[in-house]
Amino acid sequence: MAQWNPFEEMEALRQEIDRAFEEFGADQRPRQQVAFLPGRGPRRYPLINLLEDREHVYVEALTPGVDPQSLNVTVVQNRLTIAGEKTRIPDIKPEAFHRNERAAGKFVRVIDLPVEVSEGIEAAYKNGLLVVTLPKAEKAKPKQISVKVT
Repeated sequence: MAQWNPFEEMEALRQEIDRAFEEFGADQRPRQQVAFLPGRGPRRYPLINLLEDREHVYVEALTPGVDPQSLNVTVVQNRLTIAGEKTRIPDIKPEAFHRNERAAGKFVRVIDLPVEVSEGIEAAYKNGLLVVTLPKAEKAKPKQISVKVT
């Protein structure tokens, strides 16, 4: 049976509130370009899933049509940056399109990680999915504490 930990719930609530403020532009940190659609409102690209287990944090990023050689994945402190370029089909003039919903160009996505990570970060690309595996720092891993019965 899992024990209720109010501090974990308060931390989860704080993170949700931070994300809400970030979505509505109340974040006071300097902003970087998060989309590659000049002249249009920015959108987040690539779309990601962020999850964790006891030992690692995982980031799955949807990057279909992106040349894996153009991807640049970096980590500084607890921020992961994914940058790259999605190229257009060559030799097709813009006026030839009847509809153009799949944008192309350079992109940068900065993700705040929920915990501190350590060395040994791995990134793999397959079928348009970039998976970044980040080992947690020792101090970020949960510790089992034995209970003495007296």
